[in-house]
Amino acid sequence: MAQPAPSAAPEPMTAPSRGERRRARIGVLALQGAVREHVEAIREIGAEPVPVRLPRDIDGLDALILPGGESTTMRRLIDRYGLRGPILALAGRGAPMLGTCAGMILLAARLTGEEPILGLLDVEVQRNAYGRQLDSYETDVDIPALGDEPLHGVFIRAPIVVNAGPAVEVLARDAQGRAIAVRQGKVLATAFHPELTRDRRLHRLLLELVPA
Repeated sequence: MAQPAPSAAPEPMTAPSRGERRRARIGVLALQGAVREHVEAIREIGAEPVPVRLPRDIDGLDALILPGGESTTMRRLIDRYGLRGPILALAGRGAPMLGTCAGMILLAARLTGEEPILGLLDVEVQRNAYGRQLDSYETDVDIPALGDEPLHGVFIRAPIVVNAGPAVEVLARDAQGRAIAVRQGKVLATAFHPELTRDRRLHRLLLELVPA
């Protein structure tokens, strides 16, 4: 039986001095998957990482990351621990969100051949579009919104966006022209794992979406 993945404990909150901006608190869904890597990335961009396992962990978050992992297991654990409603409420309050790989699947409003999970992103996503584990690969990804330098993408049983609604901006495509990074308002999603590289531009973009 799958259990929540261990991860770092939340860092203690300290009051900012006068004129200093409070550090943003960015949650990482910590049920399963690449939790530790996202926690490290959040620290590196100067925000406070908060592992999210229970509904109370969502209180006071400024943003949320839904990491890569196994989406079927994550779906089951989201419901087991009563997280679906609190995540949707957080999104309803305008908190930015980033889904990577399985996180993209969690966010999608439509999934090829199965019921959606959170439905926060107006896209249809196909799971395992590049094949199974043995077909995983790495490549540079051009994302003009992040600058001229390509971002190195790690694709592990990656999904793709089959179609996207009119409000969705496609940030990047693969060599076949299929969407692999998208944005709708404050909701970001990638088919690849940016947290498995040293490039923090996507995490910084998420942080920039948090109101000052």
